[in-house]
Amino acid sequence: MIEIKKFHYNNKGLMKIAHNIRYDVFVIGQHCPEEIEWEFEEESTHFLIYKNKEPVATARHRKTEKGYKLERFAVRKSNRGKGYGHIVLKAILKDLKDVTEIIYMHAQIQVLPFYEKLGFIKKGDVFEEAGIMHYRMVLDNRSC
Repeated sequence: MIEIKKFHYNNKGLMKIAHNIRYDVFVIGQHCPEEIEWEFEEESTHFLIYKNKEPVATARHRKTEKGYKLERFAVRKSNRGKGYGHIVLKAILKDLKDVTEIIYMHAQIQVLPFYEKLGFIKKGDVFEEAGIMHYRMVLDNRSC
């Protein structure tokens, strides 16, 4: 059974679970600097995906001056390729269905096709962030 939990920073129990997933994926797995991994936590809306009561994926969104930025998509290594990334992305897009602002992200090069399948379009040139190459992606044909 799949369960989606939406929460905010003040829910310390769920934040700890999301942090554990992100730590494993980004800090350990991708060698991202730990100090930047925890930026903007308090102003973000967070999501956790559970499969049979086990946390398998997380992500968040936050309002910025450029629109709504989707960030920190992380799926536990043992659960990749099973659709949990799509589930969390669709949950975030459902949460933002009534916004009129731009919805965007900075996507790692290797996952561009994943986001393109759900309507994101690559914008601009490749850039480095946290030691990893990214592209800015925008939902639909909205321009930034």
